[in-house]
Amino acid sequence: MLAETICSAVSAAGLGIAAIAAYRKRFLSAARIAAYALVPLGLVMTGAVAWIAGTAFSPVAWAGFGLLGLAWVLFLSTRAVERRRAGRARPAVAEADPRAAAPAAPAAPRAVTGKPRAAAEPAGDDFGDIEAILKKHGI
Repeated sequence: MLAETICSAVSAAGLGIAAIAAYRKRFLSAARIAAYALVPLGLVMTGAVAWIAGTAFSPVAWAGFGLLGLAWVLFLSTRAVERRRAGRARPAVAEADPRAAAPAAPAAPRAVTGKPRAAAEPAGDDFGDIEAILKKHGI
C-alpha cells in the first residue's frame, strides 16, 4: 500500500513538472518527462508488486499496460523528432557558408611560360592569385 502511494505521488509530481516544461514551450522535454512519470503509475496499475494475484483478468492492470505502452511510444517519438532535427542541422550549416555548398569553379587558364609548375593547384584555391604574384616577383 505504501509503495503504491509513493509511486502515485512520484507520477503526479512528474506530470506536474511535464506541464511546467510544456508551458515553457519545451514540448520534447515535456513529453519525455511525462513518459518517465507514467512508468511508476503504470507499474502500480499493473500490480507489479503483487503480480501473482490475478493480473491477467484485471482491467486496471491492462490499463496500466496501456500506460506503459503510451510511455514507450512517447519515448520513441521524441527520439525520432530529435534525429530529424539533428539531420536538418547539418545542411543548415552548409547553407550558411556559400563556399561549402557551391562546387569549386575551375581555375582560369594561365599563359604558358617557360617554367614548369612545381605543383598542381587545386580548383577553387583562394591563394592562387597571391601565389602567382609572388612567383612573378621571384619570392
